[in-house]
Amino acid sequence: MYARSTTIQANPSSIDAGTAHVRDEVLPALRQLDGFIGLSMMVDRDSGRCIATSAWQSEDAMRASADQVQQVRNRAAEILGGTAEVEEWEIAVMHRDQPTHDGACVRSAWLRTDPNRMDDLIDTYRMTALPQIETFQGFCSASFMVNRTTGRAVSSACFESRAALEASRARSKEIRDAGTQQANATVLEVGEFELVVAHLRVPEMA
Repeated sequence: MYARSTTIQANPSSIDAGTAHVRDEVLPALRQLDGFIGLSMMVDRDSGRCIATSAWQSEDAMRASADQVQQVRNRAAEILGGTAEVEEWEIAVMHRDQPTHDGACVRSAWLRTDPNRMDDLIDTYRMTALPQIETFQGFCSASFMVNRTTGRAVSSACFESRAALEASRARSKEIRDAGTQQANATVLEVGEFELVVAHLRVPEMA
């Protein structure tokens, strides 16, 4: 399974309009494309940062969708009032404990490691970090996506509420610090977001 993430530094006043556009226009358009298996969008209303992620059954399906998706992406970026930065990923881990509802929030951490050690990082997340993360109260789901060429990776954990997200913050940092030390990886950035669109049908991959 593969994913394409689009990050837009939006005008904060345009986030609601952009979210509605993604939900009502972008999602139906992508559903017409072969190999499409879902879309999520998360936003930070304070900074204006918005990240939409589309998931695909294969790398070939993701690549074949590029031209159609670019047109849709450009229109979404226009409505949000920003420019789009695109990254492509392999979905290495996907685990769901319970469905998400309105008010769900996500913590994402971007990491980097030696591309030759990517499997070590994936194994550390799957066998060490994830079993601890899923014990948090209010935990909904988690994913781990990687780019084996650049050595970049992103872990995301979704919680049922902002309160649950905040309650897990300190312990999450401990788990993240221990895991990256074990796998010889570097934390590039950590962000917390509101989950505003959640229509992913990626199968369990834990």
